[in-house]
Amino acid sequence: MKVSLTSAKKIALRRGFSTSCQNNKNDVFIVGAARTPMGGFRGSLSGMSAPQLGALAIDAALTRANCPKEAVDEVYMGSVLQANMGQAPDRQASLFAGIPNSVPCTLVNKVCASGMKSIMMASQSMELGQNSVMVAGGFESMSNVPYYMSRGDTPYGGVNMKDGLVSDGLTDVYNKFHMGNCGENTAKKMGISREEQDGYAVSSYTRAAKAYETGAIKDELIPVEIKGKRGKPSTFVTEDDEFRNAKFDKFPKLATVFQREGGSITAGNASTLSDGAAATILMTEDAAKKYGATPLARVVGYADGATEPIDFPIAPRFSTEKLLKQVGMNPHEVDLWEINEAFSVVVLANMKLHELDPEKVNIHGGAVSLGHPLGASGTRIVNHLVFALQPGQKGVASICNGGGGASSIMIEKL
Repeated sequence: MKVSLTSAKKIALRRGFSTSCQNNKNDVFIVGAARTPMGGFRGSLSGMSAPQLGALAIDAALTRANCPKEAVDEVYMGSVLQANMGQAPDRQASLFAGIPNSVPCTLVNKVCASGMKSIMMASQSMELGQNSVMVAGGFESMSNVPYYMSRGDTPYGGVNMKDGLVSDGLTDVYNKFHMGNCGENTAKKMGISREEQDGYAVSSYTRAAKAYETGAIKDELIPVEIKGKRGKPSTFVTEDDEFRNAKFDKFPKLATVFQREGGSITAGNASTLSDGAAATILMTEDAAKKYGATPLARVVGYADGATEPIDFPIAPRFSTEKLLKQVGMNPHEVDLWEINEAFSVVVLANMKLHELDPEKVNIHGGAVSLGHPLGASGTRIVNHLVFALQPGQKGVASICNGGGGASSIMIEKL
């Protein structure tokens, strides 16, 4: 086959451009991170909207980063259950936080991976040189998701209302059942028992309680003021609602939720419905120098993966394998792991698939014991690695999402 000189030159130019872009991409640094406590369902934070919670996290993260609000180029925030939040919830969170009107905002919905995907998309934008200072994060108020009523003529005999929380957040569209049934399917396929899941859940609660005792969680948290009504003083939410609620002696007696016969997932070994928000401030090296920010961690790499919708609990396997291939590492070289605890079986399955050391995984608890506000969780686990890693260590955060997807990201503590 003959190739003209002109065509050959074009191919060479394209290859050279691709190589130079890859070699010259900007490093991206995390310079600030913050999250609200996670309120339980209809709990301590249920009086606030999701964008209000997001604004608190953004404001605190910017303050910690020593970043002027006028320096922000763009805002990406994740959220899943947006019904009744009002128009452009991402924009609300940004403006409520005091970021100028001129700063563009985008909302990301990748179900539970939304908050992590916002960090990945922001990192990509900065690597390409499109932005130099970005806010990324996520928020959710599962307590305030409305019920839905279909439009049209009102039928004789009344109307049925649909729970938006279950419909848009927790139901597998393709198999038409709750995502907990997907977890049950994984447990059966991988031979993970009810006892193993209960044991993991107890460990999550125990690790979370210890983390609070030792102060391992305090650096990522911000207090949330709940203003008193009718002249009463304000109260402050300073810790997650859930982790003190477990009664371990009752775990073996809890009924299974999704499959009564032969099931293994219970309210005790699954994550809890929650409200909360988390935010991360990202800068290029030049921006960090310009604003006097201290880089806390470097974004090493990130990847998405996908599989059959029913197998979403093991989807992190595919995003993590792509990520590790990208950075040239194997699972045993990773110092710490944060694997989102949508259900205990999710973490057990992915530890089994990658043969991970349990002492390196979710060392301070996770969504089972702390809470799982869908749009915020991906950001929360990245932020937690920022504070949990020691200088020079690398950690991976991974999170599955409904529909069979997952996202994974690696950071290096500086």
